[in-house]
Amino acid sequence: MLESLFKLLGRQPKNYQANVEIYTWQTCPFCIRAKMLLGWKGVKYTEYKIDGDDSARNRMAERANGKRSVPQIFINNQHIGGCDELYALDKGKNLDQLLMQPADAVG
Repeated sequence: MLESLFKLLGRQPKNYQANVEIYTWQTCPFCIRAKMLLGWKGVKYTEYKIDGDDSARNRMAERANGKRSVPQIFINNQHIGGCDELYALDKGKNLDQLLMQPADAVG
């Protein structure tokens, strides 16, 4: 469906190569906004839906330097933060640069 929308709007998604992971709750508005931005950019990502799963939330918090709020976003295993940080990276023209880096190129 997104590909049809891209054609309609004349958008050409970039060839992002980064490994993007996002921890979410299904009804979280910030999670939905973060996924909308990634989807709009044509980014393929792995979503971990952790609704009510305390062990999954603990694993997320370990990776996210103790942060337990959702979403928590990682690009090539680098903790980006949440929705606000993702949008700030995009506004500052730094998100595309991170997304262009292949996952295996990051040490």
